Formats: sequence, structure tokens, C-alpha cells
Amino acid sequence: MTEPRDVVERQLAAYNSHDIDAFVATYAEDVTVHRADGSRLRGRPALRDRYAGQFAEGRCRAEIVGRLSEGDWVVDHEIAHGLADEPVRVLVAYRVREGLIDRVDFLG
Repeated sequence: MTEPRDVVERQLAAYNSHDIDAFVATYAEDVTVHRADGSRLRGRPALRDRYAGQFAEGRCRAEIVGRLSEGDWVVDHEIAHGLADEPVRVLVAYRVREGLIDRVDFLG
């Protein structure tokens, strides 16, 4: 069985290398992403649509400054680069079930 930390690490590597196919492949078909602004993304197609442009531009990168995990959950303290003029600090909680991320909560 794949450990949740390993799945989240694969997702991070795909994000940082701007590999949209590998990135989306780490998520469940019915993934739900709860964004910090209160909006939600549902499903792999919505996830691909949301990230395809910034991946194509090669302008995003996440630096992990802390990681906690318990059971199905992995929580990363990230510094996101390339999304705004200045780096953005954020907490992101990932739930991993059956080897895929099925829920993401952006906490700040």
C-alpha cells in the first residue's frame, strides 16, 4: 500500500516540474479541492483546467517548510512561488485514500 506522504510527495514533484499529467494522476477521479476563498473544485477535469495554464507558463513552485501526517492526512506548510509578486505562505491538508488524493483543503 502506498503511504499518504509518498503520494503527496509525488504530487509536489509533478507540480514543481509542471507535469500536468503526473500531477492530475495523483488525484482521485472525484477529488474535491476546498480553496481558501471558499470556492471548490470537483473532479480531475476541473483540477486540470485550474492548473494547466500556470503549468504551461512554468511559473509555479512550492517549497515545503514543514510537513505533518496522521492516518490518511498530510498537512504541508508551503511557500508558493510564482503565483503573486511575493511568495505566499499557506497550509494545505491532503487526504489520501486508496493511493490517491481525494480531498484538499487550503487553510490559508
